[in-house]
Amino acid sequence: MSNLVKLDVSKFSIGICFSEPVYFEDGKNMFLAAGKTAKAYHIAALKQWHIPYLLTAGHEINPSDYVPVMSVEPEPVDELEEL
Repeated sequence: MSNLVKLDVSKFSIGICFSEPVYFEDGKNMFLAAGKTAKAYHIAALKQWHIPYLLTAGHEINPSDYVPVMSVEPEPVDELEEL
């Protein structure tokens, strides 16, 4: 994940949304999923935990513009088995 960029936490606000997941400064633990908007409790947690920056490979987007990418095409189901 060498293509991650630092995001200044002071610029985070309620409603901010990114095209890719946002990670804590370790680059492994996810803070915010792609296409999900930051809520008041996200901002409060950043302040309470004194997080200086976050990381992402994405960019800021309008939440209504987010289109999730399916990695596997769903297969149609002809009939279901009874349990």
